[in-house]
Order: sequence, then structure tokens, then C-alpha cells
Amino acid sequence: MDALKDKIRAEGQYLGDGILKIDGILNHQMDPKLIKAMGEEIARLFGDTKPTRILTAEVSGIAPAVMAALALDVPLVYARKHKPRTMYGPVFLETAPSHTHGGETNLLVAAEYLPAGERVLIVDDFLASGKTLLALARMVVEAKCTLVGVCCVVEKLFEGGREKLKQQYNVPVESLAVITYLDANRIDFADDPPRGIEV
Repeated sequence: MDALKDKIRAEGQYLGDGILKIDGILNHQMDPKLIKAMGEEIARLFGDTKPTRILTAEVSGIAPAVMAALALDVPLVYARKHKPRTMYGPVFLETAPSHTHGGETNLLVAAEYLPAGERVLIVDDFLASGKTLLALARMVVEAKCTLVGVCCVVEKLFEGGREKLKQQYNVPVESLAVITYLDANRIDFADDPPRGIEV
């Protein structure tokens, strides 16, 4: 998505240790028109897989996931990081390391919202090492559902998460902006023209 890449180039900040700050785009402030366009693009990419439910993790995955769910006309379920008092009965629980916060993060979904037999598309904000997405994928399998694909807003290709997902689950993996190189001065995307070549 060119509009997304332009926004990342204009506003993204590299914080070191592989962390890209895009709080003004997705993680704190949001552009509703851009988020809506993301959801429509996700629906275009995965409509043929016939998902019946979308799964994401709170918090930053919710906005693009809800727009994709709207475009696909399916329910959205998001994994909670803390168990509220209202969550009782059987629960699917997975853990994943948090790259930005450190430590382990719990991911919980009430079993009633992930019934067996659903065709589940996972949507999230970042694909980096893939550990959060792998945890969500394990939850889909545990729920006796079919994982039909994984889509993320931004991917850091050099962290290897895509390959891990494809090796373990053999499903389509797509990202709306794929970063191949990142430092304090430069962000390169997978579909950029080769460096040094004028177009």
C-alpha cells in the first residue's frame, strides 16, 4: 500500500534494537481513512480464503482487524492480555514474548468466541519474529479451527517471522508494507526499485 509506506517514511521513527515507532499511524493515533483502506486491502487479499472469523491481539491489531472484518462481513475476536472478571468458563490461553515491553504476554480468548470449525484469518499490526502470531495460530489449532492465512500491516522481513509461519502452518502470509532494511536514516520496502537505479 503506497499510502501506508509514504506515511511510514514520513512519520516512522527508528528507536534501535529493530523497533519502529509508528504511534502516529497505528499504535496511539490513527487515520481512519487509512485504517479503512487497510481493511479493504486485507479483504481483497484474503476474500478467496473464505474466512468466517478474524482473530487478532489487543491492542494495536484491533483497528485494522475490525476494518477487515467489516469488509469481509465476519466477526472479529481479539485475544485479551488480562483476564477480566466477565471472562469465565473455558478459555484458550497462549503466551508470547513482547518485543516492545519485554517479558511474556498472555493471550486469552473465551472458547465461546472461537468455536470449532471456524475458518480463521489472523490479522495483526506487526510481523517481526512471528512469536505473537505463532501463539495465535496455536490457539486456532487448539480450538479445532482452520487457519486460512495471516495478514499484518507492517512486516520486518529481516526478523524471519514469515518463514516460521509458512514452515509451521503452510498458509498464505501477507503484509501491507514489507520492510527489508531499517535504520535511523533509512527505511527500504520490498517493492522499492533497486537502490541506485533511477525510475
